[in-house]
Amino acid sequence: MIPGLRTRLRQLAQDRPLLLLSLTAVVAASAAAATPLAQPLGRAHLMTAVERAVATVTPAAPPAMRLVWEGIDLDGDGRADFANPTGHAPRGHDAYGEGEFGASRDGGSRRHEGVDFQADAGQVVEAPISGYVTRIGFAYPGDQTLKFVEITNPALHYAARVFYVNPKVQVGDTVAVGHPIGTAHSLQQKYPGGMTNHVHLELVAADGDRIDATRMITAQYEAVRTLQGAD
Repeated sequence: MIPGLRTRLRQLAQDRPLLLLSLTAVVAASAAAATPLAQPLGRAHLMTAVERAVATVTPAAPPAMRLVWEGIDLDGDGRADFANPTGHAPRGHDAYGEGEFGASRDGGSRRHEGVDFQADAGQVVEAPISGYVTRIGFAYPGDQTLKFVEITNPALHYAARVFYVNPKVQVGDTVAVGHPIGTAHSLQQKYPGGMTNHVHLELVAADGDRIDATRMITAQYEAVRTLQGAD
């Protein structure tokens, strides 16, 4: 061992036992791999060995993350009472404006009363709340291509209106939160030139006030779990 190194390592061991263990292992590995030298290892040789050992340590890759949406538990039964109807983020800025609650509409004369969740045309749209289908109607007067589904939950005192869907339910049906109610309709014919396909969700309180859906449905990141199959 390098002259004086044993004494130094003994001193380090009093405060840094893990450092001593790591450094001792590095020195031992370096000495075992090296051919006999005419002179003892110097500081430069020792640092080179340490640097080589550090260089061989590959840092663990950070886990893959995905964005998920969680509905709040309003009645305290341990289960979510709201769900993202498409599983996608709200519509951002496009040629027709923004999709967040309260965004400017018609040059500032009114405010957006819902949240636009991005959608792929034809994808399944899920019920944002449990309840009864109380209404199916048209999103725009004179346009029978774009429909909405209204679901009312008397226990929670909320109603949800989901626009731009091809309904797969009927008035009077009972639906559960997160279960399919239809498919998303393309908006490219109605809004050519750059509107992002989306589902418009309005949450309506018992007093008729519109509620920002992102207060009830929040986003968070979680690690993606990978399954390892047998060879």
